[in-house]
Amino acid sequence: MAKKLWGGRFKKQIDSDFEEFSKSIQYDYKLSRIDVFHSIIHTLALGGSKLLTKAETKKILDALNSIIRDIDTKKFNPDMNSEDIHTDIHNRLEKKIGGLAAKVHTLRSRNDQIVFNEKFYCLDEALNIQSLLKNLIDSCICLMEKYAKQPFIGYTHTQRAQVILFSDYMIAFANMFTRDLKRIKQFYDSVVPYIGAGALAGTSLNKKEYGKAIEVFFDYKQAESEKVKSVENSMDNVSDRDFIMEFLGGISIVQMHLSRLCEDFILYSTQEFDYLDLPEEFCTGSSLMPHKKNPDFLELVRGYTGRIYGNQISLMTTMKGLPMTYNRDMQLDKEPLFSSVEIIKDELKIMAKFIKGVKLKNKVIEKALQDERLYATELAEFMVFKGIAFKNAHDIVGKIIRYSEDNSIAIKDMSDELLKTFHAQLNNKDILKVMHSEHAVSSKKSINRKVPRVNA
Repeated sequence: MAKKLWGGRFKKQIDSDFEEFSKSIQYDYKLSRIDVFHSIIHTLALGGSKLLTKAETKKILDALNSIIRDIDTKKFNPDMNSEDIHTDIHNRLEKKIGGLAAKVHTLRSRNDQIVFNEKFYCLDEALNIQSLLKNLIDSCICLMEKYAKQPFIGYTHTQRAQVILFSDYMIAFANMFTRDLKRIKQFYDSVVPYIGAGALAGTSLNKKEYGKAIEVFFDYKQAESEKVKSVENSMDNVSDRDFIMEFLGGISIVQMHLSRLCEDFILYSTQEFDYLDLPEEFCTGSSLMPHKKNPDFLELVRGYTGRIYGNQISLMTTMKGLPMTYNRDMQLDKEPLFSSVEIIKDELKIMAKFIKGVKLKNKVIEKALQDERLYATELAEFMVFKGIAFKNAHDIVGKIIRYSEDNSIAIKDMSDELLKTFHAQLNNKDILKVMHSEHAVSSKKSINRKVPRVNA
């Protein structure tokens, strides 16, 4: 049985089944590096408060830095018999410096450690996700530029609606991911890891010593973030998991945008649409049907949406009825967080490569663009500029469409005489001018076609 950071008041050993049930080392080992950061800052504060001598402080810091080197060089293997990562790090420290390790936990609680660790983790991963989103946006722009002038079919209600530019279609997704990028950045800017909360009521260490320790730590470690502060409200700090729910919320929106993109690409690559040719290296075949080219990557991303939404809801449900301040239920916040972060990073990385491999099937698209119903709105607008009220123009075009369908005659083939039975100002020459993809695109004057650009 591994050593624990508690136990003096207990006469009986912990039940072995309960011990296994309550452990978190199997997932919170991911926080090992950050947990050592907390120990370094706390040790510096203890040294500044004269609770450690200079020699003791140096010896502890040297040992902690040794543990960080092991983590950074992949030599760190968590002891799965430990209760949690805090205990594992403490036990490693004890092996290096003996009984002196017992002083490191002076005036400190795991309640304070874990919220510090999780905030630092979220900050690190927010930066990673921002970088991956930038790559994905660049890929969307790359595909947009490849087919910059290609007319495409726009849909509402999954029904053909109007002619658009494929570039506008890809910019729409690039804009979604740009908003995601801004949301993740706003989250990053808002998160502050605090230290010094103790279990819930603060500690006897002076906040000035924490402040000095933080300054020394960031100069000494050149760590990723200089956002750490001494705690302001200790009760709020140890009970707060809003930041995780906010982060998971931002990730859920990214996932929703990815899922919508996947659904479109799956649909447009079917034989029924056949507008897109998906890159083979991200598709799979069938074990029975030799002809199949299945969009498995897109389907998996779409499928993972349930997992990512579920992770957010599970944490919100866990937190909804908890009394102040820390409760062991909050141990269960880590798996949803780690799960969503790892899934979204993998998806973003692969999707950036996937999009660059997508090809348009121009001949199929050109055939679809011959559908005269795609130009019904443009014809009605053309009549408006002839002085006809839009409601009347709408009705007239609707009747022309219905006549075309009932009598199997293309609108472009209708004679002037026939067209004038619908309205006196209609003629075949105008019909041929208006019902064309180039006109449909060029007639849209309200669009400011701005390509999103993100900083490198």
